[in-house]
Amino acid sequence: MLYAQDFEHISTMNPILIHFRSAQLIQDGDFEPRLLTSYCVVAVKQSECYLSLDLQKECRLTPDAVYIAAPGHTLAIHPETGRKPHVFLIEFDLGQGGQADGAFPLTGETPVRYDLRMIQLCEHLCECSQSGKGIEWLHGQSLLYELLYWILTHRSQSQESLDSRASMERTKEYIDANYSDSLSLEQLAQMAGISPKYYGSLFKKRFGKTAIDYLTEVRIHNAKRIMMQSDVRLKDVAFKVGYHDEFYFSRMFKREVGVSPTAYLKNRKHKIAAYSAPVLGQLLTLNIMPYAAPLHPKWTSYYYDKYRSEIPLHLSGFRTNENWEANLETLSGSDVNFIITTDQLHPLEKERLEHIAPVHTIPLYDETWREQLRRTARIVGASDQAEAWLDGYERKTAVVREKLQDLIREESVLIVSQFKDAYHIYPTRGMKEVIYGDLQMKAPAEAEGYATGQKLSLQQIAAMDADHLFLNICQETETLQHWAQIQTTALWRNLKAVRTNKVHLISSDPWREYSAYASERMMNDLDHHLCGNCT
Repeated sequence: MLYAQDFEHISTMNPILIHFRSAQLIQDGDFEPRLLTSYCVVAVKQSECYLSLDLQKECRLTPDAVYIAAPGHTLAIHPETGRKPHVFLIEFDLGQGGQADGAFPLTGETPVRYDLRMIQLCEHLCECSQSGKGIEWLHGQSLLYELLYWILTHRSQSQESLDSRASMERTKEYIDANYSDSLSLEQLAQMAGISPKYYGSLFKKRFGKTAIDYLTEVRIHNAKRIMMQSDVRLKDVAFKVGYHDEFYFSRMFKREVGVSPTAYLKNRKHKIAAYSAPVLGQLLTLNIMPYAAPLHPKWTSYYYDKYRSEIPLHLSGFRTNENWEANLETLSGSDVNFIITTDQLHPLEKERLEHIAPVHTIPLYDETWREQLRRTARIVGASDQAEAWLDGYERKTAVVREKLQDLIREESVLIVSQFKDAYHIYPTRGMKEVIYGDLQMKAPAEAEGYATGQKLSLQQIAAMDADHLFLNICQETETLQHWAQIQTTALWRNLKAVRTNKVHLISSDPWREYSAYASERMMNDLDHHLCGNCT
């Protein structure tokens, strides 16, 4: 953290230019992970939330602090359970003479003295960003300088606040390094110099979980790592991560992971490389954790967040086949037993894969996800598990379908995606199959005849007069600027779904993936949006 004096050297960087890019107010709950191409000021208007960079470093953000994130990181915001915080995102570039010049000297979390003036500045910046007028962008430039000046001059000087944050970080790092020791809440509180009750309260407020729950999480994560690296006995694994009772370790492992340590190892007896996100989704449906898979904090954010510690070999998940040569190099140094991939491969890529390990190919466009799941199951010898999962999916679908029919009856539902200033109806076949196939929801009559992904205008969307609009917005700067501007237009405000508050924003993950696992997550998401159930 930096004090105002840390900015004194800026006077030597003459002339320095800060370019205002955009501002928006997030108030719909989760903020889909976004790869930042600019600096971003994150400020809470009301309530509280958890902010993470690259889905790794997570901190609690309150109205008495701001966070400045640098470009190149993947930013995500998660609300507290049952709350929808209002969060400002202010993006800007740093340059000198039109060129980028070094790093912005203030990044990370900065405590500030809460004041309505900061909220007013952020609100005015949002208005400037959404106006679409050049003169208002110029006004936004001056407001941005004023906001940054305000942050510097209103930085909290509370030593007690700084000390408590530092002591929480220090004890958390101690847990990371000494998880195999016999640690207690009293011992950690003593290290922080406060009472156990106050320490427990501060730790949970700071990190969103209790110190003991975090200790358990670290121990189980390291247990999985040890189990994957050798044939060590479970008793020895338990001892290595701080448990002196093998049976207690097994209970804690099952509570955290969902299966016993023995079952966990059984599902990993083969070292399988899932060469694409859809293949990873099919394998997870079969309760099989691959040895290698594409993981990225933005492009496969759910898998990255949930399974990165359980998948030893991380392939690049940056777009589809973007870094295939690097992926081949990663796999060539491993001892995977076989590779499962879709048929969307570069010819040279497939040839080189076959030199690493046997390759099994899944047709991506010629088969439905159900057929792909059954084909994947035959490859790994899990056909019975596939049929059991499909039976469960059909039963769950029937329950959700009946609820939706009772709730929305004959109301129409339209799915649209936005990329830059263009709109596409039925963006992916997975979306179309779940909403109109599995759940048998009704599309507007005017939407009949449109092909999957067909481009259309906002005027055409308005003419369809849908009761519910499910909208997937690409988390890319130009698209987000168009999205902010379009919301100020009369055409948008007069859409039936907007007037009746039935616009539902959906994230690319899982809605753009085509797999059994993604289809189940889409259905859960629909249940949440339309029935109010968060599964």
